[in-house]
Amino acid sequence: MKLLVLGGGGREAAVVWKILQSARVEQVYCAPGNAGIARMATCLDLDLKKPDKLAAVAKDLGVNLTVCGPEQPLVMGVADAFNRLGLRFVGPSRAAACLEGSKVFAKEFMSRHHIPTATFAVCETVDEAKDIFDSNLLDGFPVVVKADGLAAGKGVFIAQDREQAMDVIQSLLVERKLGDAGRRIVLEACLSGVETSFLIFTDGKTMSPLVPARDYKRIGDGDTGPNTGGMGAYSSPDLLDASLQRKILRQIVQPTLTGLQSEGTVFKGVLYVGLMLTEQGPKVLEYNARLGDPEAQVILPRLKTPFVDVLASIADGTLDTLELKWSDESAVCVVLASEGYPETATSGCPITGIEKAELHPGVLLFHAATKRDETGQLVTSGGRVIGVTALGDTLAQARQRAYAAAAEITFPGKQYRTDIASPQPVT
Repeated sequence: MKLLVLGGGGREAAVVWKILQSARVEQVYCAPGNAGIARMATCLDLDLKKPDKLAAVAKDLGVNLTVCGPEQPLVMGVADAFNRLGLRFVGPSRAAACLEGSKVFAKEFMSRHHIPTATFAVCETVDEAKDIFDSNLLDGFPVVVKADGLAAGKGVFIAQDREQAMDVIQSLLVERKLGDAGRRIVLEACLSGVETSFLIFTDGKTMSPLVPARDYKRIGDGDTGPNTGGMGAYSSPDLLDASLQRKILRQIVQPTLTGLQSEGTVFKGVLYVGLMLTEQGPKVLEYNARLGDPEAQVILPRLKTPFVDVLASIADGTLDTLELKWSDESAVCVVLASEGYPETATSGCPITGIEKAELHPGVLLFHAATKRDETGQLVTSGGRVIGVTALGDTLAQARQRAYAAAAEITFPGKQYRTDIASPQPVT
């Protein structure tokens, strides 16, 4: 089989690595890829914002199956472009990807289908936001301010008081800090509890849950500082008990899929549900229409079923014939980020210590923002540089291995959290 992976981050590095474990795989292409992926696959310099071009290239290359990592191409309709050419593709249609592409759509969808989530309101002007706060609809502060559109994980803000909230709203609606992504905003009550990522594979008829994971979105230890695309994650066998997982499937996942079908949309691919486990039960924080990053880096290493078989069954509508099997190991991923991230990350900094880190037992390095300069030196090329993932018989062992390997890797301005997989404080 020839496969094409769309994307160039740590998630796509994990996808390529997992795909290559199957003897069925003859060739893997990745567009655009990165320096780490280039060691495993043929990287193609293609624009992910041109769905029709991507589909045409895949057809010319004789690609048998394509999987999309990032959200932007999905929201732009890349699945539809591939389907028009009769090409097998793993990822939801443009209509289904609206669950991630628009926070307003997602919240109003949950309201229509009685899916548990935080109380919310939508506004397009500063005056509308003031009226919402005056009405006390959100029951005081803190409140969460969300940009409607895609913002690479950086469009969510927690405001502790009205002044802070209005500053954020001003920056989004008036100053257009996030461009059109912040043309509309969602204001919602701030939920308390523990965050968990719950993902499923679905072929549009059958759903199969993945092992759950927990990610860390804030830049600083103790969940401080601004939101990022994700600074680390872990997955362990005891993260969610079976009873709670059944409740999530029954009260949230199935109503989401059924609700989409009732509105004329079938979801095929990976549905990611970001949850807050509150005292009142699990509630939805957000939907993603693809594998999480860095959740993929701790979930895929635990998958024992050949990943190519899973992807093919999603594309072909035969997921009901496949039983997913998972390792009892734990996995921890620590993201090493560039100086200035998540605002303006520095690039071009030389990276050393990769070879030493790779020698550590149970360690996997998933490159994200890396490239080779004109001299062949490995350098940083963006915010999240490398995800250092480690497997272990226990969560403590996996955590120790990940941090030991992370210490081997150096580049100017390297920053990372030191509390990934530590007991997470209730927020």
